[in-house]
Amino acid sequence: MRIKYTIPIVFFVALVIIEKENRIISRVSDKLNLKQTPQTPLQPGAFSRLALKHNVSFPALSKDFKMMKRRLENYSEHQDVPTKGRKHVLLLATTRTGSSFVGEFFNQQGDNMFYLFEPLWHVEKMLTLDTGGTNATASAKAYRDVLQQLFLCDFSLLERFIDPLPVNHITTSLFRRESSSFLCEESVCSPVVKGVFERYRCKTRRCGPLNLTMASESCLKKDHKVIKSVRVRQLENLRPLAEDPRLDIRFIQLVRDPRAVLASRMVAFAAKYKSWKEWALGGDGPLNEDEVKKLKGNCDNIRMSAEVGLRQPPWLRGRYMLVRYEDIARFPMRKATEMFRFSGIPFTPQVKAWILKNTQVSKEISGVYSTQKKSAEQVEKWRFSLPFKIAQVVQRACGPTLKLFGYKFVSSEKMLTDKSISLIEDKVIRA
Repeated sequence: MRIKYTIPIVFFVALVIIEKENRIISRVSDKLNLKQTPQTPLQPGAFSRLALKHNVSFPALSKDFKMMKRRLENYSEHQDVPTKGRKHVLLLATTRTGSSFVGEFFNQQGDNMFYLFEPLWHVEKMLTLDTGGTNATASAKAYRDVLQQLFLCDFSLLERFIDPLPVNHITTSLFRRESSSFLCEESVCSPVVKGVFERYRCKTRRCGPLNLTMASESCLKKDHKVIKSVRVRQLENLRPLAEDPRLDIRFIQLVRDPRAVLASRMVAFAAKYKSWKEWALGGDGPLNEDEVKKLKGNCDNIRMSAEVGLRQPPWLRGRYMLVRYEDIARFPMRKATEMFRFSGIPFTPQVKAWILKNTQVSKEISGVYSTQKKSAEQVEKWRFSLPFKIAQVVQRACGPTLKLFGYKFVSSEKMLTDKSISLIEDKVIRA
């Protein structure tokens, strides 16, 4: 009799300990508790993992419990192997690196493309509201799980982060819906509802609020799925996606000269970088150390992700590509060809036509957030707006990142603004 009750008691104590640890991020975990569906097989929980770790048998447990345990431990039996030809691509970047422009290459691919623009915006916003800041561990797990489900055409987890919560899977609040062509296709376009305002409404046709069930059904018919995100900090956190047998995923990491990124952010987010401008113009006191630490942390995250990708560990072999924005801006057709070849997605005439049209536009059309750029002119334009004083700060904070990606250091203000000197090394960075 003693043996019969020992196992349940041990596991009960263990689960109590685990439960205490989980309360630290319980508000996030509540959103991540998935119900089992054909697209979202149940993941093995703490009880199952503990049993596996200690190789415990369950002779005294009920038949139903044994069946549940088996389902938890062997959940991969219920996973579907991806259909041949279906591709999944995650475009990783940070803000102001040209990711909207590059993402549009895939958005223009055609009727067989599922492209999502920044779905993790909702996750970041909700986590920030819930905790008063973004917890790196909690956000990394949330980002990964939401991405995994979206690649499987399951919007149920994302719904939990949309504010206000969708009603019957219908929302008027999906961030930048109009930036994802697939979400404005006829198959996803519900009737217009009079008096209902949708901030990010479709521009190509009149549609009502977004029905996420219709979006999921349409997604399942697409062969190619691409998601763009500027919110994933570490490539290593996405390993479960690469190892998921249901996905055939590729990671394209887009990088840009950190000095150019900061110069662009100082224009796009002027109020946020007011202290930088004041300091550069001779303001009193040193530059805020926290701001410099944040800059260094961002550069380090980008560099470390690239180093993981370039090392090509077994789980990432053949699945990682590093692309510099500067190379895309100078040679858009060549780099687009390389990206589509790497991803295994057809490089259609629609994409080629869009690239030709949108890399040779006038200054009047090319705005701060525009995806239309006379791209070759954009490459080193930042050099004539960023103070040399700030360029020096970036070089000190982001030195290893600049070196890895092939960006030259400047030693004087004259060198910074000298058009005859390119700060982009002719460097081929391959895994």
